[in-house]
Amino acid sequence: MAIEKFTEDSRMTIKADGRLDAVTSPDMEKILKEIPSDLSELVIDLSGLEYISSAGLRQLLVAQKLMNKQGKLYVEGAAGQVMEIFAESGFDKILTLR
Repeated sequence: MAIEKFTEDSRMTIKADGRLDAVTSPDMEKILKEIPSDLSELVIDLSGLEYISSAGLRQLLVAQKLMNKQGKLYVEGAAGQVMEIFAESGFDKILTLR
């Protein structure tokens, strides 16, 4: 999995490609732990993600809980199997998808 991070003012975009699973979720966890306290918008771009496991879903929950305290979280580009997993797990109702 490849993860890129872009910050502009109080907005950060995290782009994840490949698989977000037990092997790669620690990389996402590290980025989420480094989110500044003045960040008001976090966008997680999953347009290049092929698969997400329960470990990856957990990282999205961590991001949602963090941003509930300081701003908004948007998950963009989820499609195919990732969107199916969101629907089956109820994450399509928990997250703000665009």
